[in-house]
Amino acid sequence: MRHRLILLILLVHSFYSFAQKPGLPFSKFYSTNEYQGGIQNFAFSQSESGLIYVANNFGLLEYDGTTWRRYSLPNSTKIRDVAIGKSGIIYVSGQAEFGYFKPDSNGSLTYHSLLEELPESKRNLEEIWNILFLNDRVIFCTFNELFIFDKDHRLDLIIDANQTFESFHFANNTTIVNDRDRGLLLLENEELIPLNFGDFFSEKILTGFIPLSNNRHLVFTRDEGIFEISPVGVKPFDSDIPDGIQLNRAKRLKNGTIAIGSQRNGLYVIDQNGKIILHLNKENGLRNSSILSLFEDLAGNLWVGHNNGITLLELSLPFRLIDQFSGLPGTGYDAYARGENLIYGTNYGLFTQKFFNDDPSEILPIPGGIGQVYQITQIENQLLSAQNDGAFEIKNNQASRIQGTQGIWNFQQLKNHPNYLISGTYSGLALFEKTDSEIKFLRKLKGFEESSRILEQDSYGDIWMAHGYKGVYRLKLSEDLQEVDAKFYGVESGLPTNLLNSVWKINNRLVFSTEYGLYQHNAETDRFEKDPTFEPYFEHNFLTTSMVEDPLGNIFYIGNDEVGVLEKKINGTYQKNHQVFNKIKAFLNDDLQNISLIGANEVLFAANEGFIWYKLDKNFNSSTPYPTLIRSVYLTGLSDSLISQGNYWENESLRYSQSTKSIPKIPYHAANLRFEASNPIPNNENTTQYQFWLEGLEPDYGGWSFRKDNAYTNLREGKYTFHVRSKNIYDQIAEEDTFSFEVLPPWYRSGLAYFIYAILAILLLYLLLKYLDSKMKKEAEQIKAAQSKVIQQKETDLRQSQAELEKLKTEKLKSEINSKNKELASATMHLINKNGFIVHTKTHLNSIIKKSKNQEVKNEIKKIIQSIEKNIAGDKEWEQFEMHFDQVHGDFMTRFKNAFPDLSPQEIKLSAYLRMNLSSKEIANLMNITIRGVEIARYRLRKKIKLERSENLQEFILKF
Repeated sequence: MRHRLILLILLVHSFYSFAQKPGLPFSKFYSTNEYQGGIQNFAFSQSESGLIYVANNFGLLEYDGTTWRRYSLPNSTKIRDVAIGKSGIIYVSGQAEFGYFKPDSNGSLTYHSLLEELPESKRNLEEIWNILFLNDRVIFCTFNELFIFDKDHRLDLIIDANQTFESFHFANNTTIVNDRDRGLLLLENEELIPLNFGDFFSEKILTGFIPLSNNRHLVFTRDEGIFEISPVGVKPFDSDIPDGIQLNRAKRLKNGTIAIGSQRNGLYVIDQNGKIILHLNKENGLRNSSILSLFEDLAGNLWVGHNNGITLLELSLPFRLIDQFSGLPGTGYDAYARGENLIYGTNYGLFTQKFFNDDPSEILPIPGGIGQVYQITQIENQLLSAQNDGAFEIKNNQASRIQGTQGIWNFQQLKNHPNYLISGTYSGLALFEKTDSEIKFLRKLKGFEESSRILEQDSYGDIWMAHGYKGVYRLKLSEDLQEVDAKFYGVESGLPTNLLNSVWKINNRLVFSTEYGLYQHNAETDRFEKDPTFEPYFEHNFLTTSMVEDPLGNIFYIGNDEVGVLEKKINGTYQKNHQVFNKIKAFLNDDLQNISLIGANEVLFAANEGFIWYKLDKNFNSSTPYPTLIRSVYLTGLSDSLISQGNYWENESLRYSQSTKSIPKIPYHAANLRFEASNPIPNNENTTQYQFWLEGLEPDYGGWSFRKDNAYTNLREGKYTFHVRSKNIYDQIAEEDTFSFEVLPPWYRSGLAYFIYAILAILLLYLLLKYLDSKMKKEAEQIKAAQSKVIQQKETDLRQSQAELEKLKTEKLKSEINSKNKELASATMHLINKNGFIVHTKTHLNSIIKKSKNQEVKNEIKKIIQSIEKNIAGDKEWEQFEMHFDQVHGDFMTRFKNAFPDLSPQEIKLSAYLRMNLSSKEIANLMNITIRGVEIARYRLRKKIKLERSENLQEFILKF
């Protein structure tokens, strides 16, 4: 009957606790230093692969579960809203700018503005506050207009406000607009139609619109609270949220509850009846109480955008933290459920909370219960606490110390003496007497002095104590309860070791945990042997550090590397469930691990910071929809070169896995690559594990590691595919991602090189054959050469004689030419002097004509002058000279004029005289100029024929 009563109480407790959860959800705060953006976060969105996008006042933030990226708008304005369309395009809107992001050729998101699509008269915008979708169209919302674009990003329609639009909402595939003048309007058939009773909300600032059942809607206003619209009218919604709180955002969650973000009072989560299920603010779980945005991701986590930072709340987990932010300080050791209250024991002392009712109270310290607590237990109607300072009784919400020994680990009611309690102490056992009114310390028991932290009694009333470093003891009390008889059990008694042994009462029998699994004591042989009950569920070397059985027969346990529950089945076997508990392993008390039973299927795990509440939830699904993603691919070297940033545009949609059309070809000298991967599971940056495999180099996946990147160097030419997959804390392996590439061969191993090698080989073979043929011919010619050597020598002598003869002839001819040149020059000088004299005479006669006054004399002299001119005109001395000169010098004058047509007659004459090998003095006489004049003429001639300084003018003309 007593056990049935306890079971009934626990089931009632379980019923009350079903409606609410104690403590705070697991959370993660991202500061501006972590996401490298501005303080304010106005909106969230999520891609189908799980990437989180945030509208931040420094731009668009992208979170892939590991790292944050930031993309700025061209004018670096704040982004007010972000929304992802069906194709994966990321739409953004902000201050005087709106458009979308899509990937470029290397996978980086690039911004495309839609501002230019507006008419010129509409481009002077202030803020674009919201982005909504209507079928295949996207709506950009300002206070004055709705800009509606079609799927090809062409402006389709502009809807102007009567006065001013206040807010914009989307619910049940319906667009709702609050107009300051007309109230709530429904966008239907490209028109804004008044909603029934919607005029009530004119001049009100709406922050949320959530549909309920039966044509009922909740409307959230910023300053005037929450209202309910029904077919019969509008009325205030009755909720537990205090009046006067400014509400910024409202979001309906998948489980039917409603999350509300306030301006100064943090986050409220209410049910559809208005009851507060959760309230978080700066004092109990949030870093910032000002909330600008709310978003529920694919896994049921709630993202909270603050006025300064971002908070992730893992509301979908079946765990809650009861720690200092919940009002419970210190490290948790033990807890006990009694009536409506939950009693907590930490290293700070004892605390209590009214928990098993509809309105859990705050956690308060129990007066007198200060100090390290080890165990809280109820023996019949008395609640006891075993502490470092001794034994305490908790009565009327007050803890009082029981006089006696200090250093109490635990209490046990003696099976064969129910009016007595035995306690394990730091040094042996202590005996207490129990009456209806009090607990009294009697004495320390003789015969045993070991520290006795873990005690259990068997069905015979014998006390079993497991020592962490020595072994196991069976203790028998004497009839007068003065002393104990201790028997030691160690390796010689069947235990695998003497270390880390513990004893637990499971299914009304004793189970002993060791370093090598769970054992039981065989009373017939008085030895320990493996317990077959648990062999199907644990490895042979599994060490259990804490176990507890709930009223339904479920066994919760903590092991050396695993935490879980064995769920009791109808046939008496168990279903093991442990993956979900991987989330809390790092938080558990690493001093004395303990599980406190507070209800059927409901326990508290002692944690480094307070306790972790857990309730077995059949509806909880730990599977993740998020795939593994290759986020970046670099060519490494002195400086890394990005070749892919993980975003791809294919078939008019944004994808996060490589397209078969975009396989890069990498030069051989640059074949050093680093891959960076991630999985968008939030708040698991350091717990997600990865496996890598480079197909084409490695046979298969390598081992699991927490490293998120992998590098390969000096890859040979060939085709490769990089594979990466991830595993979450629940040991679930996510979908893999791949990246294919081709390393080109080096130039000396390319197809062209092998073609050249073939040509060279053929050429070499040809040259070798030709060499051999030449060698044979040479040997034959050597025979002929020996025979004709004498003849060749004679022919050589003859040729030398002929050459000498030709040389003599040439020298003779040159001498004759020089002689003729001199004769020709002498004749030429004579003729030129004659002409000069005649010209001088003519000039003198002209002078006489001018001076004479006798006309007859003038006429006679003119006749003489005319005769002289006829004589000069008919004088063809220079022409005759040229003719004879060309005959002697092989048409030199003609060839020289043709080669240098810009030469003056004087320069032609100088060239002829140089050809005749005349000296400068001789040339001066012939040209009737000074020797200096000859040098100047030579210089000018050199310039005109463009002769280099190093060349001799005379030699050039002689060789011409």
